Amino acid sequence: MQALALRDARHFRQRYLLPALQAGLVEMTQPDHPRSPTQKYRLTAAGQRLAASHEDMT
Repeated sequence: MQALALRDARHFRQRYLLPALQAGLVEMTQPDHPRSPTQKYRLTAAGQRLAASHEDMT
C-alpha cells in the first residue's frame, strides 16, 4: 500500500493484493494463518521476473 501511496486498505486488497495472490505473483508468509496480525507477503519467482522486466522498461 505504501509503495502505491494508497490509504484505503479495502481498495488495496480488492484491486491489488487478491489479484496478485490469485495470479501467483505474491505469496503469504503464513499461508496456514491468513488473518494473522503478523501476516506478510513476498514476491514469488514469477513476481520477481515481472518486477525485473518492468524495471528494464524504465
